[in-house]
Amino acid sequence: MENVPTGMNSILYLAATEATVGSESGLFTALGIDVKLLALQGLAFLILVFILGKFVYPHLIKAIDNRRETIEAGLRDAKKAQQELAQVEQNVSEIIRTARLEANDIVVHSRKEAAALVEAAEQKASKQADHIVAEARVQMDHELTAARLALKKETAELVARATEQIIKERIDVKKDAGLLTAALKEAE
Repeated sequence: MENVPTGMNSILYLAATEATVGSESGLFTALGIDVKLLALQGLAFLILVFILGKFVYPHLIKAIDNRRETIEAGLRDAKKAQQELAQVEQNVSEIIRTARLEANDIVVHSRKEAAALVEAAEQKASKQADHIVAEARVQMDHELTAARLALKKETAELVARATEQIIKERIDVKKDAGLLTAALKEAE
């Protein structure tokens, strides 16, 4: 056994050399299976399983567990976010409903204020119109009184002239005015 490799290769090497040295008979030989080679391969498989179980599988299991925990945390966060979204949507709909109610209140209040302003303007215009009418009546009464006085004065002058024409003499102005005033009072 010169140049015999070490480790796993040495086991395989031994199995191959022994398979060529001995010839077994029986069922395994008929099937083409070398029992020693099968035993060595089984031993190599067990060693491989042991090495994988000791060094590789714990890391794989740990990575899988970490991944599962990450996925579960993501699912929890997604569920929490979905609940928060539902709460936010509910809050938004409540805010919108409140805003609509406030807008309706503002519109109603504005209409009431506009109606009050129109009514106040109408009342002010009515008062102003009444005042203008009252002033016009007062002025008309003054003008009517002035016109009556002017008419009386003119009438008195006309009567005085007519009387002068009839009598052909003129009484003095004070006496004439007194007579005319007395005559007009009697005529009324």
